[in-house]
Amino acid sequence: MPIYVKFQTNKETQDLAYDIVEKARDNGKISKGANEVTKQVERGQAKLVVMAEDVTPEEVLAHMPILCEEKNIPYAYVPSKQELGNSAGLLVGTSAVAIIDSGKNKAGIENITKKLDELKK
Repeated sequence: MPIYVKFQTNKETQDLAYDIVEKARDNGKISKGANEVTKQVERGQAKLVVMAEDVTPEEVLAHMPILCEEKNIPYAYVPSKQELGNSAGLLVGTSAVAIIDSGKNKAGIENITKKLDELKK
């Protein structure tokens, strides 16, 4: 398990995270990549952060969970950076995605936030 993974997410939550990223990409606003996501979290603009577990080197995302917790931004883990990139509309993988505006899917973010709170306990 990578150093930045604080809890295990189940398959249902992972699928929900991919789905939320796709919907936000289509009718909301997202930021892609560790640097852009870090900026959005620091500014407090991210509503949800989704991180891939297969990122190398692990240090790329080592700061992200701590930063998200400081800013009270929910975060989730998914197993594949390639699939996360595909969900974000990229042809390549991405280490992290921040949802800035969920578009029409506000209920989806509230739903995954509740599930993530339960997983952290």
